[in-house]
Amino acid sequence: MNYKTIAQETLNIEAQTLLNAAKNIDDAFSKAVEIILTCKGKLVVSGVGKSGLIGAKMAATFASTGTPSFFLHPTEALHGDLGMIAKDDVVIAISYSGESEELSSILPHIKRFGTPLIGMTRDKNSTLGQYSDVVIQVVVEKEACPLNIAPTSSTTLTLALGDALAVCLMKARDFKKSDFASFHPGGALGKKLFVKVKNLMKTDDLPLVSQDAKVKDAILKISEGRVGTALIADDTGKLVGLMSDGDVRRALMKQDFSLDDNVMQYATKNPMSIDDEEMLASDALVLIETKKIQLLVITNKAKKIEGVLHIHTLIEKGIA
Repeated sequence: MNYKTIAQETLNIEAQTLLNAAKNIDDAFSKAVEIILTCKGKLVVSGVGKSGLIGAKMAATFASTGTPSFFLHPTEALHGDLGMIAKDDVVIAISYSGESEELSSILPHIKRFGTPLIGMTRDKNSTLGQYSDVVIQVVVEKEACPLNIAPTSSTTLTLALGDALAVCLMKARDFKKSDFASFHPGGALGKKLFVKVKNLMKTDDLPLVSQDAKVKDAILKISEGRVGTALIADDTGKLVGLMSDGDVRRALMKQDFSLDDNVMQYATKNPMSIDDEEMLASDALVLIETKKIQLLVITNKAKKIEGVLHIHTLIEKGIA
């Protein structure tokens, strides 16, 4: 049995399902987005079985991208949790057939509250379709399952449509990276989105030398500073250059080299620097990697040296 071929066929079927759905997005989808945008309460997502699992993921995505949301299981709703739905909320109900018994049982009560209902189903004329204020159709030619029974293509499409709703809402609300960071303060993602340059940069005992210093003075500062570089400043404290370990090695190759030579003779002039300590550390890492440097100098607007950020620090802190 060729498992590679089976996997490829599965992915191709599901990919084609998404491409077909993209061509058939209609005004109902736009109406659903507008209903959610005008919601004064929370977005409640509900579904049973595989649809419920997809719904839980959708609710989590909405909640983390600026749309207050939670998942409500229909069975729990029938036994008291229906009180979690308020009239200012909006409900997204998911059922591929549109006839899930548990979900169908709570639909009359949702409408009794006057709560707007968005249905996600293949059949507009199903029970769910008839109760819904707007229907986002989930239409697939066939499931990727070889028996054409197990929810595969249909759940993939439902999940993708949920993502499409979330992205539309993010753009409509001008949801920024800083907003996303406020919802993800922990873990690796939180570090990339929340930690700023000012939180990681070294500001004390900087390896500073004047532009009139000798090479041997710079080498001493390189050893003391432990960042592999000496920062060179003018009389006002402005950054004018730096001397790295690499600059020293290249200088040693010169026939007329002397440790008493002026440091600027071998320094890297006008080195890469930023004057924004509020920059995300992850963005600083991209800059360091793009410029193929190891040390980023941070200055104020007047180009006076404030600190340095080394790539090793970013790696140690889990930003890389």
